[in-house]
Amino acid sequence: MSILSFFTDVTIDGFALWVVLLICCGVFLAAFMDAIAGGGGIISVPTYLIAFTGLPTYYALGTNKLSSGIGTVFSTARFIKNGYVHWKLFAPSIVLALLGSMGGTWLQHHTPDTVLKYLLLVVLPIVAFVTLRTRSWPDEPGEIEPRKQALIVWAAALVIGAYDGYYGPGTGTFLMIIFIRLAKLDTRHAAGGVKVINLASNIGSLLTALTAGYVYIGVGLIAAAASIAGHYIGAGLAIKNGSRIVRPAVILVLILLTVKVGSELLFPEFWS
Repeated sequence: MSILSFFTDVTIDGFALWVVLLICCGVFLAAFMDAIAGGGGIISVPTYLIAFTGLPTYYALGTNKLSSGIGTVFSTARFIKNGYVHWKLFAPSIVLALLGSMGGTWLQHHTPDTVLKYLLLVVLPIVAFVTLRTRSWPDEPGEIEPRKQALIVWAAALVIGAYDGYYGPGTGTFLMIIFIRLAKLDTRHAAGGVKVINLASNIGSLLTALTAGYVYIGVGLIAAAASIAGHYIGAGLAIKNGSRIVRPAVILVLILLTVKVGSELLFPEFWS
């Protein structure tokens, strides 16, 4: 068997090995970005959609949750190990994010998808302006009354959790901006909180997808290895460099998310 035939003839869950390896490349890049600033789904979901052309979107989303969820465990564990998760603040946030996600999913079934996308096209430039306006992100927490901080974090978990259930891409990035700008958290503790909330949301979504049978487990587990590597490396850079790497990564996510939303409105047949 030649090398070429090996990559084309060997299959995993019915997909050629070269397709699975391409998925792994996209998942690695997505995980690397997600560990630093959130928004990895902007890369990983289109990667799966292209690879799973001709199949219902549910399979791409479900398999993506398997690979990204396993990878998120490792970046979350790294933030926890280094003491960057404020449990008193973020434990309630996990529950609120799950409730918000359930409500967002319900709302998704009762409103046109394009409504939120048009709103995002208005909101995203504003968020990008706020992000660019401040040249440095804090490596130390700001001054804020603890009760006010808790209310901001918990409200954000509920509202952005609802956004995650309704639409999804950029969830971690929006949480990062709110936690840093409004809740006055330092960059590392904000990232740690985002990871915990994202992990809980991923687990809930994955269980739903597995129950419905919309996960290619073989492909997802192989891609999970790439996700683990991306999350581990990305989390290490975020912890080591703090705002120096997180801020530019957030700006990149906002740009990519704007492109994604715009392309969905202009070319809906590609995403259907």
